[in-house]
Amino acid sequence: MAYAKLGRDSSARKALFRDLTTDLIINERIETTESKAKELRSIVEKMITLGKRGDLHARRQVASFVRREVADQESGQDAIQKLFADIAPRYEDRQGGYTRILKLGPRRGDGAPMAIIELV
Repeated sequence: MAYAKLGRDSSARKALFRDLTTDLIINERIETTESKAKELRSIVEKMITLGKRGDLHARRQVASFVRREVADQESGQDAIQKLFADIAPRYEDRQGGYTRILKLGPRRGDGAPMAIIELV
């Protein structure tokens, strides 16, 4: 199997990664468990690659996955607009490797290994 199930059924897993992807686009850095961060990396990198393409079809593909949450209060920009206007042009000359995973210690309570995933 090419992906981790993370103890969820497919719809819950898709909802989890939609939320994490949207949060990473908005905040550019989130803290989550190590296994979620490793799975999230491939999804976010695909979204940024679509953002670099920038055509209408790529926008619609991103819009079908990323949630429409407000990223910037002053300009009223949502997460999809931020991806295409701010994040994708930043990586125009880069061929992949848009994210970085930094390992943290175990989480207090259940001891789950934690990590920070951020945009490079």
